[in-house]
Amino acid sequence: MTIADQAEQALKEVTDSGSGRSLIELGWITNIRISPPKAVFTFNLPSFAQSQRAQFVEQTRSVLLAIDGIDEVQIEIGNATSGAPIGQAGHGQSPALQPIQGVDKVIAVSSGKGGVGKSTISVNLACALAQKGLRVGLLDADIYGPNIPTMLGVADRTPEVIGSGADQRIIPIETCGIGMVSMGLLIEENQPVIWRGPMLNGIIRQFLYQASWGERDVLVVDLPPGTGDAQLSLAQAVPMAGVVIVTTPQKVSLQDSRRGLAMFKQMAVPVLGVVENMTCFVPPDQPDKTYPLFGTGGGQQLAAENGVPLLAKVPMEMPLQEGANEGIPIVQSSSESISSKVFSNLANSVLEKLSVNP
Repeated sequence: MTIADQAEQALKEVTDSGSGRSLIELGWITNIRISPPKAVFTFNLPSFAQSQRAQFVEQTRSVLLAIDGIDEVQIEIGNATSGAPIGQAGHGQSPALQPIQGVDKVIAVSSGKGGVGKSTISVNLACALAQKGLRVGLLDADIYGPNIPTMLGVADRTPEVIGSGADQRIIPIETCGIGMVSMGLLIEENQPVIWRGPMLNGIIRQFLYQASWGERDVLVVDLPPGTGDAQLSLAQAVPMAGVVIVTTPQKVSLQDSRRGLAMFKQMAVPVLGVVENMTCFVPPDQPDKTYPLFGTGGGQQLAAENGVPLLAKVPMEMPLQEGANEGIPIVQSSSESISSKVFSNLANSVLEKLSVNP
């Protein structure tokens, strides 16, 4: 066996932790050239695999340097790492909006600040829509803090990746009646995602266009808090049917939510309405009593200021928190709870705004 054959065989041992397939099979390692004592190849890592880049570099160097006759490894960076998003126009141009094949409506769930329970709203809204007979997808676009796999009880599962190169597709995880894609499924539990804007833009577009969503009536996108790259990437990539703004009654939450709502208005994205989360605390032993721990009227005030409806007021209940920790959304675990009924009504309101019939 020649040194070149040994090198190719060794590189086939380096695999993607998500799909279990070798980087050569996936098309992530190409253009292998062996000129002893040097080995040269090209990395073409897609954005969603960038978190494994350091690991891949270490593994490929190790297996090649273990071969007699190879003393130097040179790695080139291919076009797939450039972050050029699917459907994006050239430099200096605004990208054209590109629908997702098979997806009828795309709605986002957004908040101006973190800690308001936005992901809880996203998960239970998606599940409530599915319970009404819709084909629902859920995209966790909170790349830096992907909590949805835990909330759906699938944090230990890895999505299948099929194809290679430009034809590569991620298969959403099917659970709770919905199909879900999240960065949390592609990285280790405690692994940080340390990316700048272009890479964030790339992975969001790959989740939109290189996930096999199939036929979906609604795709719910859970956005990170704030008004940054993720929000811009989504609004500039895909035609959006609307956005749901999540706030709590607190004044500081309202201030940030106003900014987020104003951003979507400025970008001509329809605002479906406001959801006030953590409206009050409902004691498990006294369900007839409510305690407004964070004040009152904040959601209604935000909605009235912007001429949009207050879609729902979600209380704080023990089953809601327990369901998130246990990976069972409250709309499934406790259908008779106050929160579950609120989410069911929220789904009805969203469908009415979207003019979608279950």
